[in-house]
Amino acid sequence: MPYEKISTLASRRAAIIDSDAQALEVARALAEDFAQEASQRDRERRLPLPELERYSQSGLWGITVPREHGGAGVSRVTLAEVTAIISRADGSLGQIPQNHYYALEVLRVNGTADQQRRFYARALAGERFGNALAETGTRTASERRTSLTADRQGGWRINGSKFYCTGALYAQWIPTATVGPDGIQRLAIVRRDSPGVEVIDDWSGFGQRVTGSGTVHFKDVAVPDEDVMVLADPAAAPNTIKPLAQIIHAAIDLGIGQAALQDALVFVRERSRPWIDAGVERAADDPLTISEFGRLSIRLEAARALVARAGRILDVATADGTPAHVAAAAIAVAEARVLTTEASLAAGTKLFELAGTQSTLDHLNLDRHWRNARTHTLHDPVRWKRHAVGNYYLNDIAPGRVGTT
Repeated sequence: MPYEKISTLASRRAAIIDSDAQALEVARALAEDFAQEASQRDRERRLPLPELERYSQSGLWGITVPREHGGAGVSRVTLAEVTAIISRADGSLGQIPQNHYYALEVLRVNGTADQQRRFYARALAGERFGNALAETGTRTASERRTSLTADRQGGWRINGSKFYCTGALYAQWIPTATVGPDGIQRLAIVRRDSPGVEVIDDWSGFGQRVTGSGTVHFKDVAVPDEDVMVLADPAAAPNTIKPLAQIIHAAIDLGIGQAALQDALVFVRERSRPWIDAGVERAADDPLTISEFGRLSIRLEAARALVARAGRILDVATADGTPAHVAAAAIAVAEARVLTTEASLAAGTKLFELAGTQSTLDHLNLDRHWRNARTHTLHDPVRWKRHAVGNYYLNDIAPGRVGTT
C-alpha cells in the first residue's frame, strides 16, 4: 500500500485525553462501533483503515505519554482495560497499537530528553508507531540480524528484513530492532516513507487477519543518530519495557475470550436447542449448560482480575524501577498471561460445545474468536511463564526472560 495513502490518515491533530476515566469512556464508545463490522472485516480481510483513523485520532494512542509531556500518563491498569475493551470488539484492532505503546515505553525508559520531546509530540498528534522487531530464520526469537552500521555522512544505515511487523502497514513510523557491530541491540525509529523501506502486506495467518503483521525490508535505509536509542543492553538493570508489552498481550487475549463468551451466551439464549435428556424447553435452562457457563465465566473473571492486579504491580515498578519491583511486575504479568491464554482458548472452544452444531455454520464466522486467540497466544510459550513463576516462588529466583515483545 502506498505510503501516501497511509500518511494522509494523520493529517488532523488528535484529541487529547487527560484522565483514566476519559480514556475508558472513549474506548467503550469506539468499541461499540468497532464491533459492528468486526466479523465482516475478518471474513473479507478488509484492512481497517477508517477504524484506525478514528482510533488514533480519538487520543487513545497517546494515553501512555507522561503528563510532563502533555499526555494523560494513564495507569497500566487503565491501559490494559482499554486494550481489553477494544479487543473484545475486534481482536485485530486491539492488537495493532500494542507495539506503538511498546515503543513509547522504550522511549520513556531509554530515550533522551530530546527524543522524548519529539516522539511523544508525534504520538499526541495522532501519528502511529508500528514495529519491525521480529525476524524469521534466526536461531531464537530474540536474535537480530538486521544491521545498524555507521554512515560515512553521519547517522546510520539499516539493512535487513523483518516479519510479524504488526501495525507497520498502517504506521507513519516503524520502530526497528537492529544490532550494531558492538553487539548491542538498538531501536531505530524509522520514517515509513524513508527511501529503501518496503512494507509488504503478506500476513496470511488464520487469525488476527487484519493486523498488518507482514514483512518489512530495509535496504540501506538512512536514519539520523538522534532517532536511535538502546533497546537491549545485557549490562543494564531490568526495566519495565517487557512487562509493559506483555500486559498488553494479556489484555488482548482477555478481550478475545470475553467476546467469545458473549457470543456464546447470545447464541444459546436465542438459537440453541436443549439436549434431549435435559427435560427443559430452553437450552439456557439446561443445568449442565448453565454449569459450564459458570465455569467459563469464573475463569474469565479470574483472568480479568489477574490482569488488573498485574497492572497495579506494574504501576509500582514504573514509578520505582528497583530490581525487586520489576521482578514482581514481570511475575504478575506472567501469571496474568498464563490465565488469559487458557481462558481465551477455552472460551473459543466452549462456544461451539455449548451452542451446538448450528454455531459452526460458516456465515456466522464464530470461529474467528478461537482463531484469533490461538494465533495471538502463540506469541510466547506459556509453559516458560509457568516455569518462571514457579522458580520465583519456590527458589526466590528473579525472572529472566518471561516474554518477548
